[in-house]
Amino acid sequence: MDYLVLKWLHVLSSTILFGAGVGSAFHMFAATLRGQVDGVVGASRNVVLADWLLTTPSAIVQPVTGLWLVHMMGVPFATPWVAWSLWLYALAIACWLPVLWLQVRLRDLALAAERAGTPLTAAWQRLFLGWVALGAAAFVAFLLIFWLMVAKQVPWTT
Repeated sequence: MDYLVLKWLHVLSSTILFGAGVGSAFHMFAATLRGQVDGVVGASRNVVLADWLLTTPSAIVQPVTGLWLVHMMGVPFATPWVAWSLWLYALAIACWLPVLWLQVRLRDLALAAERAGTPLTAAWQRLFLGWVALGAAAFVAFLLIFWLMVAKQVPWTT
């Protein structure tokens, strides 16, 4: 595959991955802050759907294209910016995988509250806080990866 096409796919998939994550977080936060259970149900349904349609495919494309690009460039995997990028990506995915489960659980709990005509439960609130914490960690990891991809240097080691 041509290097430019591969790089374009890598950048496009990173944009989708990051954008879907930020968009999902925004909608879940906005619905939660409004405090309307039906709004949380709608937002959480959309967040789960976005993860399956947008985030999951791009999360798979990212390492495939990234590793292929590194190979095509002849850059050793031990190069600091490559090694740190891979480590941070693994960290972000390790945060995201439980988020997938949390989002489904949050959706289901919100739906149950809506059907019962009750507010969101304390269990929902606890799961939401876990969702926020894991999402924030993944967000920071992705920001650092973007820096590494652009600068091709590790600023905290120089």
